[in-house]
Amino acid sequence: MGRKKENESFGDSGKESKFDDFRVCEIGKVIILDGLGHRGPTRRRNGRRENYQDVSNETPEKSSSTGRNRPKTPSSLDEVESKLKALKLKYPSTTTRTQQSPNCNFKNGVKLYLHIGGNTPKAKWVTSEKLTSYSFIKTSKINGQDEEEDSESESEGVSCWVLKVSAKVRAKVSVEMQLKTFKEQRRVDFVADGVWAMKFFSDEDYKVFNSKYQDCLFENTFGYESNEANKVKVYGKDFVGWANPGKADDSMWEDAEDDFLKSPGSVTPVRGNQDLQEEFEEAANGGIQSLALGALDNSFLVGSSGIQVVKNFSHGIHGKGAYVNFGSENHRNASNLVHSTPKKALLMRAETNMLLMSPMNEGKLHSTGLHQLDIETGKIITQWRFEKDGTDITMRDIANDSKGAQLDPSGSTFLGLDDNRLCRWDMRDRHGIVQNLATANTPVLNWTQGHQFSRGTNFQCFASTGDGSIVVGSHDGKIRLYSINSMRQAKTAFPGLGSPITHVDVTFDGKWILGTTDTYLILICTLFTDKDGKMKTGFNGRMGNRIAAPRLLKLTPLDSHLAGVNNKFQKAQFSWVTENGKQERHLVATAGKFSAIWNFQQVKNGSHECYRNQEGLKSCYCYKVVLKDDSIVDSRFMHDKFAVSDSPEAPLVIATPMKVSSFSISSRR
Repeated sequence: MGRKKENESFGDSGKESKFDDFRVCEIGKVIILDGLGHRGPTRRRNGRRENYQDVSNETPEKSSSTGRNRPKTPSSLDEVESKLKALKLKYPSTTTRTQQSPNCNFKNGVKLYLHIGGNTPKAKWVTSEKLTSYSFIKTSKINGQDEEEDSESESEGVSCWVLKVSAKVRAKVSVEMQLKTFKEQRRVDFVADGVWAMKFFSDEDYKVFNSKYQDCLFENTFGYESNEANKVKVYGKDFVGWANPGKADDSMWEDAEDDFLKSPGSVTPVRGNQDLQEEFEEAANGGIQSLALGALDNSFLVGSSGIQVVKNFSHGIHGKGAYVNFGSENHRNASNLVHSTPKKALLMRAETNMLLMSPMNEGKLHSTGLHQLDIETGKIITQWRFEKDGTDITMRDIANDSKGAQLDPSGSTFLGLDDNRLCRWDMRDRHGIVQNLATANTPVLNWTQGHQFSRGTNFQCFASTGDGSIVVGSHDGKIRLYSINSMRQAKTAFPGLGSPITHVDVTFDGKWILGTTDTYLILICTLFTDKDGKMKTGFNGRMGNRIAAPRLLKLTPLDSHLAGVNNKFQKAQFSWVTENGKQERHLVATAGKFSAIWNFQQVKNGSHECYRNQEGLKSCYCYKVVLKDDSIVDSRFMHDKFAVSDSPEAPLVIATPMKVSSFSISSRR
């Protein structure tokens, strides 16, 4: 058998494919990668295919023999065949098996590929090893070569499972590998100082590898051997579906899909063929650190030296307005602001005021107070202190009381979070009277509600629903749901998957939670049916054991690698609605130079092609990507009111340190 052409694709089906449905739009230095939401048999990135050289099912022995070395004619072959038949010889039936499985006598045999060329037009997959082997070893050295231990041996001290392939790959088994499976191709892709792919020679080989990989991943993540008893210990008996997704109750996801289609807010059809189009791009005055989007006339770019006011339009934000300089002499109370960039900006009182919280010291996340900015005058009007029972305390995050609270013109309260504290602050005194800021000497915020936990919660981030319920993410990966009535005890506590939750968001109706970790997003359905048959969310009651398994949203190994050095997921969020009956339509997250956008309805679709042949928790890789020439600091959807008639979604705003861009999502036939 002759060698196949080098440009033959090794895509999702293992067959050569066409790319007619894949469009790539290049706008300046912004590249919009389209088609990820509609995966064909193969993928193209930046207008090119992901090509595998020598990617076929031929054995190394077969590929070394070519027609040039052994020229044959049809007549000579026919002659030989007729003579063999005349001899009536009998042959063992091992040839076919050897062709199909060249590693039949080679333990853990695989074919190894490497992606080269990075994010350039010359990028491609090449064969690294035509026949090699892999092994899982337990060792205390990941990069060393001297202290390997056999996979069956008992190790002393701190050790972990490592995947070794040939002499070229040696990586700790972890979520950072971004391993992605392709069952139909008997192939896995992963990141380990580069992007690699392994192809197995039989279904059984593929199955054995994945089973062992999952066992090693569990042990490395949680410190326990992978067995049913330890999975119950880690996840809890009510969350057996998280450890074994095949046993999970996925009916809640199906019900939620039906609810979406019946919703008054879903009159605009959810179209599969949606394109991102850049509408505006403007340079910023200073290094942008975050976005504070408004639902009314203005939005705000929070930078290292001040705040830039911009105008809201139906196709995005642009047009520079006033600039609030933190170093201005007018800011008599801005002492700490000039030394530390605010890490949190919170709009209040119909977006006429903004609360700015800065860390105590550079590199520290906690703050002892915050500044209140009057947007209309452009002045910092006071500096507040966090205090409880006469003692100064710290906060690591603040949030609005509810999804639409920033639109309330009389709002005076907001939520606060620290490692072991969850509370509500009031800018009025204990009698409900607005404090005289002109005469007060660093006024103290009033702790009106909350709880100070003794230890162990390690809260990291939080968000509120439309009715004021609260979701909190923790360093251990747990996600807790608190009702509007109590901050003392969570109604529901979802177990962690082993990675810290760095950011969390929730839909307006509280039915969906979106948690951010460094390497994946976790989407949780909070719906359950109580003993009376009523549908509730985990904010309002205890869910029991009828809990759906979560779904994970990930970048492919190649995209994760190409996103850049700072390729950790950050600030994943739903699109923004503040009305009952409206439904969020998209999810967006930042990873390095990428902003990745998922279609929410597609993610919830149980029959979506991404989920086929997947084992374990279902992961969705169908997203659109906006690639910028610099690391992205923030990506957010504007308020739902800015969605226009020809678009199913409000504009998406993406900020790098020096530029801000607005993208519309249009539906094209």
